[in-house]
Amino acid sequence: APSAKKSASSSACKVRPHPIAPHPVAPMSDTVLSPSLERALDARRELIARLEAEQTNAYRLFHGTVEGRPGLTVDHYGQLILVQSFHATLPASQLAEIEAFYAAAFPGSELIYNDRSPANSRIANAVPPDRKELATTRREFSELGVKYWVQARHDGQDPWLFLDLRAARRRVMAEAEGKSVLNVFAYTCGVGIAAAKAGARHVVNVDFAESSLTVGRDNAKLNDLPVRPRFVKSDAFAAMRQLAGIGQAKMVRGKRMPPFPELAKHRFDLVFMDPPRYSKSPFGVVDLVNDYSALLKPALLCTHEGGTLICCNNVADVDRQAWADQIVRSAEKAGRTVREMEWIMPEEDFPTLDGNPPLKVLLPRV
Repeated sequence: APSAKKSASSSACKVRPHPIAPHPVAPMSDTVLSPSLERALDARRELIARLEAEQTNAYRLFHGTVEGRPGLTVDHYGQLILVQSFHATLPASQLAEIEAFYAAAFPGSELIYNDRSPANSRIANAVPPDRKELATTRREFSELGVKYWVQARHDGQDPWLFLDLRAARRRVMAEAEGKSVLNVFAYTCGVGIAAAKAGARHVVNVDFAESSLTVGRDNAKLNDLPVRPRFVKSDAFAAMRQLAGIGQAKMVRGKRMPPFPELAKHRFDLVFMDPPRYSKSPFGVVDLVNDYSALLKPALLCTHEGGTLICCNNVADVDRQAWADQIVRSAEKAGRTVREMEWIMPEEDFPTLDGNPPLKVLLPRV
């Protein structure tokens, strides 16, 4: 599915791109899905047992790009099973087959289907009247002992927590105790809430979308947190420039900039960035394909000497090693040395054909 453009570097309509199928897509109506669903579930049984032992009841049940039906995903959030199709609308017969399979595999679960095959991954299908309340009701789930809200249908398009980022949130929790954490492009602030739960001493979440930050605040209230996270509604560039001490001008080339909150200079021990593929605002351009360094420089300047960045790039076509090399060069140009780097790979419920997942997460220590 194509990525949505996001205004003002926000996460209001954040879309995790769905990889293009590695082989021609057979019409969904031509095949029976149950054998593929069964194989995928069998492959996850050990993982699901481990996750449940870690107080995690959210995971991907079916990753169609690799497991037999490109464009189809099935995610488990507590009692909610969320089915999404990105390349084609599911025929009624196949939706019924999916419902029957997971009703037997997860008794008591409730399933909602979102058809996201139109342009920009917009949800196209109406919810049946008997499921409207189910689709629009918030429900609680947990990941690594952290509680979050999920809602199958809301004003945006994507689920409120991206499950492919679990490995990154896990790593943040391992790193965060006693540290200050900046979460940029925070969306619903899952990384920031996880950091606070893990004992971070100071957490700041930055996103342009008030609706996303509202969910983040509600997520924080679900948890017994030792520190109160901060939620800042701002363009990412404006926020990072101020936190870095560069400052953000209110007039640029004779034009008044949109309003933005004033922030004092503050460097962080850990900076996390999960930006969209492309976004343009008066403050700057986010372009993960051609200019990741435009984001990296202010992020580096927000990071303490000896600190850690966790950088995400969700564009499947970007070569992993070339992107890593770009980060090293950009850091050197900014006067910072990358002392070591580490890849954070998605967990087993997001299998890949070649070991190179579309979502790339890199941890450089600077």
